[in-house]
Amino acid sequence: MLERIVTQPDNYAPFLLSQGIKFGNLLFISGQAGAADDGKIVEGGFRAQGEQAFANLCRALEAGGSSLADVVKVTIFVTDMGHFDEVVALRRKYFSAPYPADTIAEIKALYDPAASIEIEAIAAVAEGSR
Repeated sequence: MLERIVTQPDNYAPFLLSQGIKFGNLLFISGQAGAADDGKIVEGGFRAQGEQAFANLCRALEAGGSSLADVVKVTIFVTDMGHFDEVVALRRKYFSAPYPADTIAEIKALYDPAASIEIEAIAAVAEGSR
């Protein structure tokens, strides 16, 4: 059975997206960009957006009964692969061994022209969680 994961605020609701979907003991989290609670992309450049994207990812994971420690697969989209070293630094800060499987891909654009990073994840959920 599918369970919709909702966070507050839920900036994705107007676009008919779920923050995440729980299916059995797996949690599928939609791409999280560097948007603040008001839905606007944070200022301060790539690193600030990356920090906010990880904060948003944490919030969605926790709403689904999981955490960064339970992430088994992450996909990171960037609009400029020139930020690769910063992506690695963010991964080092937020993940620990054994590191999740990962795909990092440069794409032409994200949903907001100001957005430069978006992170989606698949995580395990402990038995009896939520």
